[in-house]
Amino acid sequence: MTTLITKRQFITDVEGNPIGVILPLSEYALVEPILAQQERATAVDKLAQMKQAINDPLFMADLEETMNAFANADAEWWESAS
Repeated sequence: MTTLITKRQFITDVEGNPIGVILPLSEYALVEPILAQQERATAVDKLAQMKQAINDPLFMADLEETMNAFANADAEWWESAS
């Protein structure tokens, strides 16, 4: 019977900087609750940012510019020829 031993493996970019890690499941189980908590916090932060976007003049200007840029294309797509 062959025993497989998995060790931590670091993933690096082309310049040799660490950008990720592969963990054995036993080590992942130790950090998984922290990762899940971080995901929830990130979602809460994103929702708060979306709620504040209407008060951001730069965001609103970009939104209006984008909507105007697509006004003709939207009209052609959604309006029927009949």
